Amino acid sequence: MKKIITIFSIVLLSVGCNELLDVKVTSYITNDSYWQGEGDVTGYMNGIYVDLRDQMNATYGHREERSDAFVAGLEGSVSNAWAQNLTDANAPSWGSYYTLNHHCNLVIKYGPTTEPNTANVKRAVASAYVLRAYNYFMLIRIWGDVPIVLEPTESNSIPLPVRAPAADVMTQILNDIEEAIKLFPENGYVDKNTVSKPVAYALKADALLWKNKVLGGTNQDLLDAIDAADQVLASGVNLLPNFADVFSVDNKKNEEIIFALYFGREEKSDHYGSRLKPRDIFVNTAQNKNNLAYAVQTRARSVYAPSDAIKNIYTSANDVRKAASVITAIDASSNVIGSFDNKFRGKDYDGAGDRYYEDDLIIYRAAEMILFKAEALAALDRIPEAIVELQKIRDRAHSGTYTGATDKRSVEREILDERFRELWLEQRRWPDLVRFHYGNTINVYNEVPNLVGKTIPLFYPILQTEINLNPNLDQTTGYNF
Repeated sequence: MKKIITIFSIVLLSVGCNELLDVKVTSYITNDSYWQGEGDVTGYMNGIYVDLRDQMNATYGHREERSDAFVAGLEGSVSNAWAQNLTDANAPSWGSYYTLNHHCNLVIKYGPTTEPNTANVKRAVASAYVLRAYNYFMLIRIWGDVPIVLEPTESNSIPLPVRAPAADVMTQILNDIEEAIKLFPENGYVDKNTVSKPVAYALKADALLWKNKVLGGTNQDLLDAIDAADQVLASGVNLLPNFADVFSVDNKKNEEIIFALYFGREEKSDHYGSRLKPRDIFVNTAQNKNNLAYAVQTRARSVYAPSDAIKNIYTSANDVRKAASVITAIDASSNVIGSFDNKFRGKDYDGAGDRYYEDDLIIYRAAEMILFKAEALAALDRIPEAIVELQKIRDRAHSGTYTGATDKRSVEREILDERFRELWLEQRRWPDLVRFHYGNTINVYNEVPNLVGKTIPLFYPILQTEINLNPNLDQTTGYNF
């Protein structure tokens, strides 16, 4: 893929939610002079992908850290999210999400006005709809009710937005997805580092499962999720025979990938997985050092380590995913030095252990579509069909035939566990726990060690500074500061 170059530093407005009501023009290039042709639209989309990558690479804590996936590592301090100690002073900001939405809104508004309205322009506008929907899906999974802003922020006279019910936001998400599906000029992929019609269907399946379980949806949501997952699986993606090959930096955009954000040493490295990797100084005495994805200097930092929950979830001794996901450093006396991520291994260019973590950031892959189908089928109480889908994942993992209980709740629990085995460290665990909690499969307060005995809400609080800027925002229900 060509290097991605952001143009946001020279074009239009850069607006975060914190500045939503105090917008200033930061460029001499205006909308009137910019949106003149195909290159303006496609170039702007490149910048959106850069912002999305930075957001996703910086926010894995919103989707993993509150879960049972990690324990404290060898260095650095754990976050307030991991400790379940969230307040209106330390909560994450949603500013980057609304900045990204602003840019998507610009493409949606001005892209169709460019002449000629080429296939590339239509694809870019469709992609902006998908990314706006994905961004709002992230927002409701983190904060619940959030403001809906569908127009770009182009003046300082816009009204103060309020938090819309998450169900209303979900309606907007699904509307954006349908609009994108209509607009894409092709059914398949142009580049798996960019959005496509199959990505829209993947997001649709994901969102509909959340709608059904968390927002009180209907069985039709589950049926539509199955159909959406099938649409993706018919687009030419398949499970790779070898699980570890999915994550190889020499095998990017492989047959299992649906959408991934590009990383490369010359353009962008330091994937978030580096936060669970050892620096060489910690593992110099490890007898299996050469098998560890360590780095020298500062590119690795084991702030977190794999938890006992993830290490123990691989109940089959033959499950190849455990060794491909987690590795333990052992010294010459067989003492454990530490456990680390083994999934996103990066690349050692000179053989000296100075790795660059340039693994593409996977947003969706085929295995998850199969698990989405299994989950929807189980929720519909179509248990034999759900087990057929579950078994496809187990077969690739060499974990054996499923022989557990076949009542609805047991199978749903097994699907949740299978998602943990398959998708660990792929930014899935916390929203999975929340979704299955609301779906009455588990009690998340009994699953996450740092939640036991607490009543902290599952959605994040809003920063008080954001409420100060917009007094129409109510604090997230359950927080009393």
